[in-house]
Amino acid sequence: MNLRGKKYIENQKKAAEAKLKARLAYLQEKGLEAESIQRDPTVRRIRALIRKADSRLAKIAAEEKLIRERAQAKVEKLAAEKAAREKPEKEVEKPAPEKKEKRGKKEKSEKKEKGAPKKVKEEAKKENEETP
Repeated sequence: MNLRGKKYIENQKKAAEAKLKARLAYLQEKGLEAESIQRDPTVRRIRALIRKADSRLAKIAAEEKLIRERAQAKVEKLAAEKAAREKPEKEVEKPAPEKKEKRGKKEKSEKKEKGAPKKVKEEAKKENEETP
């Protein structure tokens, strides 16, 4: 929906409400009952215009809210990035952590043969567990 068209839609709604008020006054002056006034095609058309304007205004309001939320999120994100940039500068004073010694490669256990009996596999597992 066009956000710039909000004032035009508001004007259309006010004009439709004025027409509706005039039409209702005319029909009541004529002496019609409430049911027949509600079924009058002109009244129904004017009310439809009012509903249409209301739905358009609601959509515009939702878009405006979304735009405000996005702008707020952007501001928060920039503030978080700025804080993140300032924080590491303060932490520079900390000493560098000591490097750990490199470990040697572990010895590979014997490859298990395909189709070997289960007992042989279990024995190989036990041997691996016993040697730390």
